[in-house]
Amino acid sequence: MSFDHHELDRRTLFKAGLGAAAVAVVGSQLGAAGAAHAAPAAGLRAAPVADLDWIIDCDGWGARPPSGALQVSNTMTNKIIVHHMAFPNTTDYSREQAVKLARDCQDLHMDGNRWSDTGQHFTVSRGGYVLEGRRGSLATLRAGERQMIAAHCPGENGRAIGIESEGTYITQTPPAALLDSLTRLCVEICRQYGLHAHDIFGHWDFRATQCPGVMFYREFPALRRRVAAGLGADPADIPERRWPDIWRFVGGPVVRVAQYLLNFRGYPMPIDGVFGSATVAAVQDWQARNGLPVDVDATLTGPTWESLAPELDKDATGLPVSAAQYILNLKGYAEVAVTGAYDHPTKKAVQDLQRLHGLPPHGELDMSTWCAVTGGVVREAFRRR
Repeated sequence: MSFDHHELDRRTLFKAGLGAAAVAVVGSQLGAAGAAHAAPAAGLRAAPVADLDWIIDCDGWGARPPSGALQVSNTMTNKIIVHHMAFPNTTDYSREQAVKLARDCQDLHMDGNRWSDTGQHFTVSRGGYVLEGRRGSLATLRAGERQMIAAHCPGENGRAIGIESEGTYITQTPPAALLDSLTRLCVEICRQYGLHAHDIFGHWDFRATQCPGVMFYREFPALRRRVAAGLGADPADIPERRWPDIWRFVGGPVVRVAQYLLNFRGYPMPIDGVFGSATVAAVQDWQARNGLPVDVDATLTGPTWESLAPELDKDATGLPVSAAQYILNLKGYAEVAVTGAYDHPTKKAVQDLQRLHGLPPHGELDMSTWCAVTGGVVREAFRRR
């Protein structure tokens, strides 16, 4: 993952109502080594009791006490965000290495980033060990419905469970043990928080970063399929498309794609990946003009994306083509240049992405292909392979 400076994003502070009864402040319980884990806010519905003893808790790996108060979010958890740690791809798959990893990560986050504790909720080692990250994450997972406010992805820290995966996966694929344990962890998180396999995203879907790495990201369709199987998901319950719900508290490449498309629709603004006031105003105006609910946070809802993105064929040119080329290049298709012309390298990249997500490889950007390009999830990706 790449490390952001702000541990508590503004949206979390507003939505969770820090300082009010809506949030359980647990710093006093968590501030000493060996203290009890955080309890969810009073009155919350408890999730089914899960067997989570295979997760090594903070005391089990010798975590330092937090340096400040930690909070339980009052915002409903709505997704999982998977990261890679940008640490070396060690061949030491032992428990001892996993414990060292957790300690090294906490030291980096507390001493380097000046965060109050480990930034993510959970960590998965290359040997397949799963460890609690931020103190209280395991207790709140057991309770379900609420999570610790974390520091892994500003804009999503109060509503997304963050999972760090040991290693760097720009040119290499994670080992099987890591993928197996990540699948098991995601299944339990989905069960406890009422999530689905199509609620799993990568860090770069919400921030400007190389995390989770090109090669790891290519494993996400298979990861989601395995999680869906572990949940016993009914294919009928999988939506046709689950777009990334970017909003004014995130940034990065998907925001830049939206800005390209807004420019195309007549809204001049910088194409910089910053969800600033001009982007907020444009999204809200577009929603109003198209008869869509105007979101106070300018969230690009599914209907917003689907009214904004034009379907493109091999003769297309202009800003929408540039948008697709930009995100394809970023996500590993180095041969694709941002030219604004739907050239042969662009078509080949689109076809590869379509195959990866179970879509017909016709090479045109229909709505489901746009969804996959922007980091969303399509129903076809869950077909048996």
